[in-house]
Order: sequence, then C-alpha cells, then structure tokens
Amino acid sequence: MEGLEIGVLSDTHLSGVSPELRELAETYFLDCPVILHAGDLVEPEVLEVFQGKEVYAVSGNMDSPRVRASYPPKRVLEIAGYRLGLVHGWGGRGDLEERILSLFPEGVDIIIYGHSHVPVFHRRQGIYLFNLGSFSPLARRPSFGLLRLGEGIDGRIIYFPFESWR
Repeated sequence: MEGLEIGVLSDTHLSGVSPELRELAETYFLDCPVILHAGDLVEPEVLEVFQGKEVYAVSGNMDSPRVRASYPPKRVLEIAGYRLGLVHGWGGRGDLEERILSLFPEGVDIIIYGHSHVPVFHRRQGIYLFNLGSFSPLARRPSFGLLRLGEGIDGRIIYFPFESWR
C-alpha cells in the first residue's frame, strides 16, 4: 500500500537517548517524516533523537513534570486526510480500550495509545486501535510500530531484538 509511513512508539521509559533508540531512529524510522509517541517518555530528551522530523507526543502516567508541562494528555491530529487520536491511557488493562474510545467523541479514524505494554492493531466500533506495546528495556518483548496512511490505514507491530538489554 502506497502512502505516508509514520514511526510510532510508546512507553520508552527512558531518561535520555539510548543506543537502541538511536538505532531505531537510524533504521526503521529513517524514512518516516512523522513520529508519534504515545506517552511514558519519562524525560523530554528522549525525543531529541528524532530531530528534523515532525514529532507529536502526549504525556503518560510515568512522565516527569517537564514532560507533562510540554505535552498534553491527548491530541487529535489530521495527517494525510485521516484523523488520529493520540493518548497514553490509564488504569487497568481490562477496559482500557473502552476508556480511550470514550475520549474521542469528536470522531477519529484511528487511536494510537500505550500504557498496557500489550501490542494490538485491530478495529473496534469502526475505529482502528493501535497499541505499540513498549519500546523499553523493561519490556518482556520490546516493540514499536509503523503506521501507513494511504488509500487505507495499515499498522504493523515490530518486535525489536534487544539482546544487549538482557
């Protein structure tokens, strides 16, 4: 599918740019002009690795006061003719999707979220839901996503081999 490819990640739980995050930026996200981060950056310096790209982020429950002061808890973005909801999430996993769906009554085509560290890409109530899991050394299986917006919406979850973190 032709279209705009967007790099998507969440729950990095880092205080700065790690070698693995730099590798991600220089490989998988190299040709992505837009980067979305769905919260729990922890510190804003994490996003410095994406200089020169259009970066949108939201704050999460584990973020520092500096991140919370700089990034809202939710955003609605219009990119490539689609409306994207970007939010971190909160509370237990059981009804997380219901809670985040209720945050966007204005209507969106896709909601990108984090918090649960459980990767998903599916449709619910006519809206795509895309959770990237966690791109963190704390994650059991570190992951991130690529989102393609073209004639339709396509999301791909990629598991990163962080052997050096183990």
